[in-house]
Amino acid sequence: GLHVAADSPGMASSPPPASGGTRAERLGEPLLGRLERLSDVSMVVAVELGRTTMLVKELLNLRAGSLVELDRQVGSPVDVLVNGTPLARGEVVVVDDELGVRLTEILGAEEE
Repeated sequence: GLHVAADSPGMASSPPPASGGTRAERLGEPLLGRLERLSDVSMVVAVELGRTTMLVKELLNLRAGSLVELDRQVGSPVDVLVNGTPLARGEVVVVDDELGVRLTEILGAEEE
């Protein structure tokens, strides 16, 4: 299965500075240390090609070979979901006869 894990050399969290320090030192380092503890946790990564809404009677009529139209145009980016939460968008690619997704946009990423 596909899982997400961050490679990090150490898992120990450094304690927050007693006083002073920059805002990043006060807020960022302890948070990063806590997040590093989760780096080996497996998460479900799904790629959503598109969606549609169907009536129950339409679902009951589905057979092998039935066509289900989706809400996306050809060439539209697919959504990458982590545990059901949208994380990124990308394009479908073929790598050694297997499908993959090349990420083109990270959702919620702020300019630094």
